[in-house]
Amino acid sequence: MILYEKKDKENGKDYAYRVLKGNIMTLNLKPGELLSEADLSEKLGISRTPIREVLMRLKNEHLIEVKPQTGTYISLIDANMVEQALFMRYTLEREVLKEACNGVSDEIIMELEKNLFAQKLIADKNDSAVEFHELDQEFHELLFKGTNKGDIWNSILNMSTHYNRMRLLIELKNDKKKNMRDHEMYLKLIKNKSSEGIDEIITSHIKKSTQDWLVIAEENDLIKYLK
Repeated sequence: MILYEKKDKENGKDYAYRVLKGNIMTLNLKPGELLSEADLSEKLGISRTPIREVLMRLKNEHLIEVKPQTGTYISLIDANMVEQALFMRYTLEREVLKEACNGVSDEIIMELEKNLFAQKLIADKNDSAVEFHELDQEFHELLFKGTNKGDIWNSILNMSTHYNRMRLLIELKNDKKKNMRDHEMYLKLIKNKSSEGIDEIITSHIKKSTQDWLVIAEENDLIKYLK
């Protein structure tokens, strides 16, 4: 587990929540991993009572699973939650991309170009998966903000904790080039103000990629399916 620098005026409970959720989302704490309250209390420097409150909060977000008389575990990737997030992301992003192709500000186009350039700079670096994943997220956030849909993007993020953990799995396998090509196509369509090919690129970038991620998650016993 990676310990982050504490923010100014951040209390212990908020710090513990930020550290634990961040490590879960970046797979430093892996799906299925056992957690120890005593160990977390020692590492994070706070008592076990706020640790329990943080774990309960993460449980309510479906990122922690408490098994009676067994222990507390990082939740496996839930295929049902992935499917729901996929539907939400696919449906909304397709419409947002159509709107972006009708015109966005020059500032947003410049920010998208800068983001894509940064992706290319780190794509071949070792141990760059998390950084690349963050840039990937930022690229899509810019798309939503550029069409005045920033709150919708935040809703997608809240729904996509299992989906985004699964997405990071493929980036840990060093398959970043396809994502960059897809992002280049997004930007090309936006700059050309062309809606031709939107359905194809959205399907390729979101739906088809998800099938690859599901296979990797299943191969590594990191996913659960409804019985």
